[in-house]
Amino acid sequence: MNVKEIRAKSNAELLKEIDSLKEELFNLRFQQATGQLDNPARMREVKKTIARIKTVITERELSDAQ
Repeated sequence: MNVKEIRAKSNAELLKEIDSLKEELFNLRFQQATGQLDNPARMREVKKTIARIKTVITERELSDAQ
């Protein structure tokens, strides 16, 4: 998910997306611990997507505060 797609969504949708990504990240970590992880690059991608979403939410909060 790129930044353009993230900015097009509302905060409620982004919070739901964060929850689903965190669940996916948990499952990926579990797979890694058991040696069943097929695509280790997916973990990095999920972490970065969560960070992008949180950044956009913070930017919106700061712009609303001004």
